[in-house]
Amino acid sequence: DSNGQIVTSNGYKLMPEVVLPENFIPDTLSISQDGRVSVKTPGQDEPVLVGQLELYRFPTPVGLTAVGENLFMLSNASGDPIPGRPGFDGMGKTIHKFLEMSNVAIVREMVAMIVAQRAYEFNSKAIQTADNMLGTATQLKR
Repeated sequence: DSNGQIVTSNGYKLMPEVVLPENFIPDTLSISQDGRVSVKTPGQDEPVLVGQLELYRFPTPVGLTAVGENLFMLSNASGDPIPGRPGFDGMGKTIHKFLEMSNVAIVREMVAMIVAQRAYEFNSKAIQTADNMLGTATQLKR
């Protein structure tokens, strides 16, 4: 469209893709908290803006369809995507060169595994005891 946005077949407007210059210096690539992507090229002191990242949120995020490997697809239950720039209108910020911490509470998961193992052992013993009782009952009948 006239704003430089790409409009998909279903009517969603997407930001233009990030286009890196051929001679950019890879170590200078940076992404600001509001999603601006910039790089330096040889002979320039100031970074050049090469694109803008866009985030999407959904009215009902639990309605997204999981497709595996931490990927989700739009569904009728999720509602239409709401685009926005990072850091504005309730969107999260982007943080460049950070590694996300694990969201697994290892102690809680270990306790849950021990509880499951104990439950399995208990059920196994109950089945073994019932089998022994039935065997004894069968022998008494003879």
